[in-house]
Amino acid sequence: MNFQWQLRAACGYAELGMTRQSVAELNAIEAAFQARPEVLQLRLHHLMREKKWARALIVSRKLCRVAPGFSAGFLHAGFCLHELGKTAEAKRLLLKGPVALLKEPIYYYNMGCYDALLGNVHAAQMHLQTSFKMDASFRELAKKDPDLKAVRAAAVML
Repeated sequence: MNFQWQLRAACGYAELGMTRQSVAELNAIEAAFQARPEVLQLRLHHLMREKKWARALIVSRKLCRVAPGFSAGFLHAGFCLHELGKTAEAKRLLLKGPVALLKEPIYYYNMGCYDALLGNVHAAQMHLQTSFKMDASFRELAKKDPDLKAVRAAAVML
């Protein structure tokens, strides 16, 4: 069967919320194509939605290896590490990521969250302000994010 057709089918099922069918299509893709970034990213999407952080971390790290200039693998790996209680490691990973991360407001938002949890309130504020300038919608998200409790308590964010 054609790789592109199978991938489109898997994406279509995912868009419809038909996870089982989407994963089945991904699994049916030839082994030679399983490490393609688009396959890994869709597989990662499903694992993260199901909050399977350890498995998602494995896939996101593989995505980092096969597409080292692609920011999504690093962002997702960092988030998985954070969800697994390894926030300092998540921050270190993002700091080693590709330059492309610096164009992503979610990079600065996540760094703000990680710094807030690690007790670096001033650094957290700086990262958050950068994310807000790049995408104002992050300001609303920050108002409710439990990771940012220390920043809100210091009254330095909003």
